[in-house]
Amino acid sequence: MVDLIKLRRDFHQHPEVGFTEFRTAGKVVELLKSFNIKVKYGKEVMDGPSRRGVPDKEILDQAYERALKDGANPEIIEKMKGGYTAVIGEIEGNQPGPVVAFRFDMDALPILESDEADHVPAAKKFRSKYKGNMHACGHDGHTTTGIGLAEKLRNGDFPGKVKLIFQPAEEGVRGAYSIVEKGVLDDVDYLYCYHLGTGVPLGEFHGGTGGFLATTKLRADFTGTAAHAGASPEHGRNALLAAATATLNIHAIPRYSEADTRINVGVLQSGTAANIIPEHAKLILETRSSSEKVNRELVKRVESIVKSSADMQGVTAEIEVIGGAIPINCDKELVELAQQEAQYIPGFKTISQGSSDSALGSEDASYMIRRVQENGGKATYMVVGVDHPAPHHHPKFDIQEEALFNAVSLLERLARRTLTE
Repeated sequence: MVDLIKLRRDFHQHPEVGFTEFRTAGKVVELLKSFNIKVKYGKEVMDGPSRRGVPDKEILDQAYERALKDGANPEIIEKMKGGYTAVIGEIEGNQPGPVVAFRFDMDALPILESDEADHVPAAKKFRSKYKGNMHACGHDGHTTTGIGLAEKLRNGDFPGKVKLIFQPAEEGVRGAYSIVEKGVLDDVDYLYCYHLGTGVPLGEFHGGTGGFLATTKLRADFTGTAAHAGASPEHGRNALLAAATATLNIHAIPRYSEADTRINVGVLQSGTAANIIPEHAKLILETRSSSEKVNRELVKRVESIVKSSADMQGVTAEIEVIGGAIPINCDKELVELAQQEAQYIPGFKTISQGSSDSALGSEDASYMIRRVQENGGKATYMVVGVDHPAPHHHPKFDIQEEALFNAVSLLERLARRTLTE
């Protein structure tokens, strides 16, 4: 039997950011195969051109070599080279029936984990081994519960089929879209997604979640002409000035009356020295809105500002979408079913009677949910409570491991209930 706490701590010690989850995904494949579960992974479950914000080849290669060094099976992760790190487990039931899918994200964050004595992973010796990378959002727990669920359902003693979707690159909302575009969700009748924590305390459960915003993550690259800033400034074309002008005007986009909006330029990089006109500049930014339509309008305005700012300085600009998500609308039927099944889990003391609307972030599981609903299926996004000592994406983030058992028990009940109704 899989030791969930030991497995979660192993994943926590080896955090891998989006599209570099070679060791994590490789271990998932090994464990699923040990349960005699059919496994698909790599390019057979991801549409390459639909991936967003894939790291540079050098970063991918370094992560691949690190995974090999830390025990990843070379025969397995060979198929994941280049950042194809999604894994799909398929468990066939003992008679015909519907298809139920569960989604688990695997990636970590580019955060330096705390080494202070009051941080449990540091105190108990399972702090991140990869400096600058950390599981600061609970995805180590999500991956672990996916394995726990696989073990519970391995015998296929149910009608229909269960799909276990282990997704890379949720952070930055980058990884789900390529799985959707590959057609992995096209035969799914019911989809359950969930998250640990998100401000919901240990012992509490929400059968649905609202408040997720539509978002688009963008990268803008400006290219000008370098010149000596003292001797011949008129020969230069200043990419930094174009990027700075764009930044100020992007933040000046007005708010909307018909929907909540957010906008932020998170990165501006340019320049090499005080006496050189900058030839290159880069912006990384995001738009968000409670309305998918308004978010598209924000993106159009950003694109116009970037182009105009480039024209003012006589430079060129290219814009690339590096991530995205849409709002989530949970199906009431599944929300209520999840709440009913949660009542049988002793670890849940409080069952929410409605969906949580406190998210105000974004989730690329939204694309999976939308595809299932477009095909006539139903989906929900649930929250399993955890008292984390620091907020998500914080160097001291951690989860209470007893929540892993609550989640596995609930997901197994949901699989069996959904398949037999």
